[in-house]
Amino acid sequence: MNDEYEAVIGIECHVELKTETKMFCGCRNEFGGEPNTKVCPVCLGMPGALPVPNAKAIELIVTTGVAFGAQIPAFSKFDRKNYFYPDMPKDYQISQYDMPLTVGGTVKYWMEDGAMRECRLTRIHLEEDTGKSTHAGSGDGRIAGSSYSLVDFNRAGVPLMECVSEPELHSAAEAIAYLEALRRTLLALGVSDVKMEEGSLRCDANVSVRPVGSSALGTKTEIKNMNSFRSVERAIAGEIERQIALRSAGERVVQETRGWDEINGVTHSMRSKEEAHDYRYFPDPDLVPLEVDRGDVERIANRLPAMPWQRFERYTKTYRLAPSPANQLIDNAALAEYFDRVVERSGNPQQSSNFVLGDLSRLANETGVAVAESRVAPEDLAELIGLVDGKRINSKIAKELVTRMWEGAGSPGQIVEREGLAQTTDRAAIERFVDDVLAANPSVVADYRAGKTNVAGFLVGQVMKASRGKADPALVNELVRAKLGS
Repeated sequence: MNDEYEAVIGIECHVELKTETKMFCGCRNEFGGEPNTKVCPVCLGMPGALPVPNAKAIELIVTTGVAFGAQIPAFSKFDRKNYFYPDMPKDYQISQYDMPLTVGGTVKYWMEDGAMRECRLTRIHLEEDTGKSTHAGSGDGRIAGSSYSLVDFNRAGVPLMECVSEPELHSAAEAIAYLEALRRTLLALGVSDVKMEEGSLRCDANVSVRPVGSSALGTKTEIKNMNSFRSVERAIAGEIERQIALRSAGERVVQETRGWDEINGVTHSMRSKEEAHDYRYFPDPDLVPLEVDRGDVERIANRLPAMPWQRFERYTKTYRLAPSPANQLIDNAALAEYFDRVVERSGNPQQSSNFVLGDLSRLANETGVAVAESRVAPEDLAELIGLVDGKRINSKIAKELVTRMWEGAGSPGQIVEREGLAQTTDRAAIERFVDDVLAANPSVVADYRAGKTNVAGFLVGQVMKASRGKADPALVNELVRAKLGS
């Protein structure tokens, strides 16, 4: 980025909520299916049809607000947002304007290097989704003319949460880190599956640039049609470069809506937004105002799971894990819970991470069985770690035991006792193994003493093989090098 300018970015996210039915009717809330089969008079906007709010959707919004530390006003209401578009069955959208369900809040996110940052939320409100238009050209003989559009109302009326951030992000990387934290939190709360490929998470970015040191906001553009986090990152980065180039050349940035062209990697103008659109909001006369019970808010707050940012801070600061393994755990809630139980019993976060993300995850990929559902219980893995820490077994035996435990051979202690796998630290016994190996490999010994010191590793390996892996590797290494140097 040009050092003379600073980017200012705000994100608007639309998230479809995970409810069984739509927002104001009893139609199923399911992705896919034949067009216009999950509809009824209410979500089709038929005259006389009356909406009934989905209590579960309201609870999910309040849960999200509480998780982000937002205020939950005692009173809220639904409004009609009027605009005319083919995928709007009623030609208005039931939304929230001046009295949303949540106000404020903060999304805590972290960068690749682990640095924690924050971005405030303006609001999170509840509304209904629109239908979906498909635009195509003619040529199949069904519809005359050069082009036509088809409308599927299956999505119309699906409960939709809109999360609006303050303009406090300053790079494409920050925007992605913010979105990742938002997505992880919504998954942890169970409010949405947040699948961009299915449209259950859609985001728009408002981007502007200003001279470094300035507090005034520049002219912003809104970017739409981004269907992956990679697209969001590329689109924001490209738009920042475009605006800086305009400003550097003395040209004006026009306030407009721009679309993202994934193929060519550029944004393009869609429509001007020089004037604010007047949606003529007014309270929906068919829906009574909402009164949020304080007892319900307290109950929701008391049952919140561990938030992703809390896990990240614990994993990286308390447990001293690197950001990458911390993210791997956080992105798999069941695996993170399993890991936490292992650490609680073993007291060794690093070894727990190594086994959970290493051998166990490899076995899970090979067998199709999730780690948390495998035969290796957290207490068994903690016992295995204790055996390694206590030098009863070495790392090689530990890896073999993980596979045996996965196959159902029992607890690590049982296997070690049954098969005599305990590590030996008997110096005299190990010294006999070392003497035998050195005597059997005189040419390798000669190579070492001639300066090829890397062959020591081969000799150590031979000693470990002769002891069936039970010798203490550190003691083997010490004795081999001592005898080679004598």
